[in-house]
Amino acid sequence: MVGSKMAATASIRERQTVALKRMLNFNVPHVKNSTGEPVWKVLIYDRFGQDIISPLLSVKELRDMGITLHLLLHSDRDPIPDVPAVYFVMPTEENIDRLCQDLRNQLYESYYLNFISAISRSKLEDIANAALAASAVTQVAKVFDQYLNFITLEDDMFVLCNQNKELVSYRAINRPDITDTEMETVMDTIVDSLFCFFVTLGAVPIIRCSRGTAAEMVAVKLDKKLRENLRDARNSLFTGDPLGTGQFSFQRPLLVLVDRNIDLATPLHHTWTYQALVHDVLDFHLNRVNLEESTGVENSPAGARPKRKNKKSYDLTPVDKFWQKHKGSPFPEVAESVQQELESYRAQEDEVKRLKSIMGLEGEDEGAISMLSDNTAKLTSAVSSLPELLEKKRLIDLHTNVATAVLEHIKARKLDVYFEYEEKIMSKTTLDKSLLDVISDPDAGTPEDKMRLFLIYYISAQQAPSEVDLEQYKKALTDAGCNLSPLQYIKQWKAFAKMASTPASYGNTTTKPMGLLSRVMNTGSHFVMEGVKNLVLKQQNLPVTRILDNLMEMKSNPETDDYRYFDPKMLRSNDSSVPRNKSPFQEAIVFVVGGGNYIEYQNLVDYIKAKQGKHILYGCSEIFNATQFIKQLSQLGQK
Repeated sequence: MVGSKMAATASIRERQTVALKRMLNFNVPHVKNSTGEPVWKVLIYDRFGQDIISPLLSVKELRDMGITLHLLLHSDRDPIPDVPAVYFVMPTEENIDRLCQDLRNQLYESYYLNFISAISRSKLEDIANAALAASAVTQVAKVFDQYLNFITLEDDMFVLCNQNKELVSYRAINRPDITDTEMETVMDTIVDSLFCFFVTLGAVPIIRCSRGTAAEMVAVKLDKKLRENLRDARNSLFTGDPLGTGQFSFQRPLLVLVDRNIDLATPLHHTWTYQALVHDVLDFHLNRVNLEESTGVENSPAGARPKRKNKKSYDLTPVDKFWQKHKGSPFPEVAESVQQELESYRAQEDEVKRLKSIMGLEGEDEGAISMLSDNTAKLTSAVSSLPELLEKKRLIDLHTNVATAVLEHIKARKLDVYFEYEEKIMSKTTLDKSLLDVISDPDAGTPEDKMRLFLIYYISAQQAPSEVDLEQYKKALTDAGCNLSPLQYIKQWKAFAKMASTPASYGNTTTKPMGLLSRVMNTGSHFVMEGVKNLVLKQQNLPVTRILDNLMEMKSNPETDDYRYFDPKMLRSNDSSVPRNKSPFQEAIVFVVGGGNYIEYQNLVDYIKAKQGKHILYGCSEIFNATQFIKQLSQLGQK
């Protein structure tokens, strides 16, 4: 296990959380006042800072750390002259201006300035001048570069940004009219975040990437940036043990940079696991899902009409045991598990009710008294388990609501049919009904579902359909209400990809339908899965997982043999695809330039489960669902 101590001792989620907590403690490990209470302070962040903190620290946790108020930098804020302020912002021109204005207006007792990314010397001088002019030099207590410019969503998953994701989106990178300067800016933005990620991880990776892609541009720039930092011995961010865990990983991690273009089918694929479905069909971002629930019918003088919709939002976080256990499970299993949880909760609740009624026993006979003393003990333990029961109830309600919302989509759009059909296309199995039939079926799916299906067929086909066939498909898609712009782009992409290489293959195992779900059918169930196929997932490696497997296990494979190799710790950067390191890696980070998705993430999680003592992290420039991806393809197709 020695090699994997880094991941074993602290996930990237823990590392970023520890760094944030240290920052909120004025950048020292623990600050309490003489009474042992935390020091009260305000937190001022911009939208970037808010996105980084919100998936990691709850409002309660912030309060426990002494944060009484958290405010956006550009909101109207009143002076609170006797309280220190912790700032957590990007070092942008407008943020620095606003910060200088705060100094001039003497809003707070003292200022702890934390920059999400490194601040330039000239901007530091602007702050110094503003502090001098406002005679606030003594109040600027500390200035820190935090190197936290990325968002951690899971123990083993991160994305670069949420606020300005269109800056680094698939569309931004693949725009035909992008200038060299614009492309440089996109790449620098990605590299800055990846650099922050490795500073927080506390490790210098060995980098592999495909040639002739945006991933290669990222690799070259990242190698240079890491190299420059390592050369500067006095200021290097990679000396010693960054988080004081006393743990070193003797083997360095592997960073595999892949380009979204190696696999465009997976982001369009309909999915069957819980987390990926929630992201695909509901409004889910930064680990929060927003639901609209209609509240039945109300009778008004004008007659019955649907009541207004309630908006509810739920946090799906690692603290939620049910979510942690089932986010990667096939949906019918999730429905069944919610049902089982509900039954066990009801049994516990009934036990508490039964004890209450016994405690009200009248009569003085000995039997009743001994029964009382027995039950007192039981009731005491029941009462002490009440908070746990209430929490259990909250989670059951949460997942009942979320899973019901997902199930409505599955049924209304026949998503099980799409999922199964696409799996067959991607694994080159014989299809039981023609693609035209599915597209023309008015009851199956939305126009977007049909477009996704057709694009997967078009991307996966070894032989492009003939012009005559294509016209027929286009007509059927138009009749079904589809916008054909995404197809325009995919046609150009496919022609270009053909010159470059063969399309990715998706393995050849298929999902097996298991007939209808019998156990969830019982009438007491919330989830009547009738008419929904119970598909069992067969494990197959997606292209990204296959590439990782080749490089992590040092397998020779035509797909990855010419991947470039960079080692920022080597004195001279040698351009080669010959790895110096011959032993398999224990830890790897896969990063997708141009956007990722939960299907790919789940596939990697399933793959690594079988590898004893190995760890992987999945990262991407942004995380999008099929709707968001189709929108980008559509914009590219209109060019």
